[in-house]
Amino acid sequence: MERLADGVLAYRRHPFRRPLEDPPVAWQEGNTRLLDFGATPGAVREKGARAVLVVPSLINRWEVLDLTAEKSLLRAMAAEGLRPYLVDWGTPDADERRFDLTAYVARLHRALSFVAKRARRKPAVMGYCMGGTLAVALAAARPRGIAGLALLATPWDFHADKTGHAFLLSMGPMLAELADKAGELPVDILQTLFWSLDPWLAVKKFGRFLGLDQESEQAREFVLLEDWLNEGAPLAGPVARECLVGWYGDNLPGTDKWIVGGRRIVPSKIKTPSLVMIPSGDRIVPPLSAAALADPERGFRNVIRRDLPLGHIGMVVSGRAKELCWMPLIEWLKSI
Repeated sequence: MERLADGVLAYRRHPFRRPLEDPPVAWQEGNTRLLDFGATPGAVREKGARAVLVVPSLINRWEVLDLTAEKSLLRAMAAEGLRPYLVDWGTPDADERRFDLTAYVARLHRALSFVAKRARRKPAVMGYCMGGTLAVALAAARPRGIAGLALLATPWDFHADKTGHAFLLSMGPMLAELADKAGELPVDILQTLFWSLDPWLAVKKFGRFLGLDQESEQAREFVLLEDWLNEGAPLAGPVARECLVGWYGDNLPGTDKWIVGGRRIVPSKIKTPSLVMIPSGDRIVPPLSAAALADPERGFRNVIRRDLPLGHIGMVVSGRAKELCWMPLIEWLKSI
């Protein structure tokens, strides 16, 4: 415990911060912004480049996709001639705290329309984690407006593998009531849910951090990732209820009963060319949950499945991410 405390203090005192400036804002609605990574240094600006609407989770912020100049999936996409537009959800304001998932998907519709108009051709859509689940709902409603759908570590069948989710399942209804009363599910509660997946992880990782050369690249990467994990946004109350009870409790997506904007979301009816990337070492989204979207019987009609020997976060920031995830993803997006 002393080593854990010393490790946490060493992290909090570390001076390193994310060195990158945010890309220019191309569009904004409420506290949601679209960041244009095609306008960042090193981007290859090609006429007719495929635009990609990138949808991250509503919980953890987007910076894990743009951690440093060398560890940025989004800048790598732009350097290869794609035009990524990233959805920065921001922090819910007074109006957005009343949003449900239908409201957020409706906002994605308007963002997609902006990108399509600007690009003058069909954009692709890429979703990471929970952002991928929202992207599936978007694709179901816009079958002719999306060139391709790429999903990274996207949960769908929430009962396919409940390993490690006992705390969340048992506490879900109570936390949903808390979110109803407070108007949001606070960041600290969300962090507790992640902690419950592996209660000893904090002890191990901060102990390891304490043993690192604090000036090393490894120590700086630890600080950046820990900052990202700790600086998430609260979930709007109605969204928290839908996720905790509707997704994890009742498994509405995995049973084709999830309704968004009056439309039942059924993956097997989606014909859009799709790529499903599943990290086999994922402890946040069980691989079996993500694999449902590539299932021959109940998944997408036109899908490529790619299994990666990486973790949930490792698929976008690890030393092997570029070779195993980034480049295959980029090549697929350029081919559609």
